[in-house]
Amino acid sequence: MAQTAVNIGGLKLKNPIMTASGTFGYGTEFSDLMDISSLGGIVVKGTTLHHREGNPYPRMAETASGMLNAVGLQNKGVDYFAEHIYPTLEAYNTEFIVNVSGSRIEDYAETARKVAQLDRIHAIELNISCPNVKEGGMAFGVCPPSAAEVVAAVRASYPKTLIVKLSPNVSDICAIARAVEAAGADAVSLINTLLGMAIDVRSRKPILSTITGGLSGPAIKPVALRMVWQVAQAVSVPVIGMGGISCIEDVVAFLLAGATAIQVGYYNFVDPTVSGRLVQELNNYLESEGISDVNELIGGLIC
Repeated sequence: MAQTAVNIGGLKLKNPIMTASGTFGYGTEFSDLMDISSLGGIVVKGTTLHHREGNPYPRMAETASGMLNAVGLQNKGVDYFAEHIYPTLEAYNTEFIVNVSGSRIEDYAETARKVAQLDRIHAIELNISCPNVKEGGMAFGVCPPSAAEVVAAVRASYPKTLIVKLSPNVSDICAIARAVEAAGADAVSLINTLLGMAIDVRSRKPILSTITGGLSGPAIKPVALRMVWQVAQAVSVPVIGMGGISCIEDVVAFLLAGATAIQVGYYNFVDPTVSGRLVQELNNYLESEGISDVNELIGGLIC
């Protein structure tokens, strides 16, 4: 059987198939449907320093080629996660990665510090696309200086593998990637959702309570592939790719573009067992192509 293990900084995954934050809960909710221990990693839902209710309903909308969401990081806070969720993860043989979000740099750093105390958690994914309250609502991840500032602060409080999730809603994603790498990121993941909106033409009102939301699904895959390919050439740290992945061909395409691992997001809502199926399909693909190690695919695009 082909080797499927990959390394994300100091984090070793048994295979490159992961699930994306906000689309797979804490993973345990899916244990009756599939063997979640077969996955390389599970990125749990966004976790903040304090309890957050999220945005008012409606906050999800279906589109012809994906979906819009404006959930707003609803969660019970990092202390609740540590006390009530974390103990339930011990039974599973996969890597759990906490997606850390916040509104202030200090909140990011403190949340990361608390997660660092959890021995079973070996990595965090830093979501730098949230509102920066201190700077009038600007997202941290839209310009290199602010992206680097929050990453540096978290790096100072978090000694384990630090993955930084990048926003596609920028003019130069490579500049952002280089900035967070220089500030201490061990890896980058991309892309987060694209900004979009939907309108009810009968009421003449936006469908989402927040008017705009994040677009995910097959519509964003070409954009995601392009950005992964660009960023993989711009940085020396591992890249984790995501955006509309639903089949083994998608997985391989992202690996060839330069991703070391991938995350399945939107399609978890379409088929809750898709990530487990992709683990088996990756093994089948490697065997059929005579590939002895999945790492041979990474960055193997022929131009």
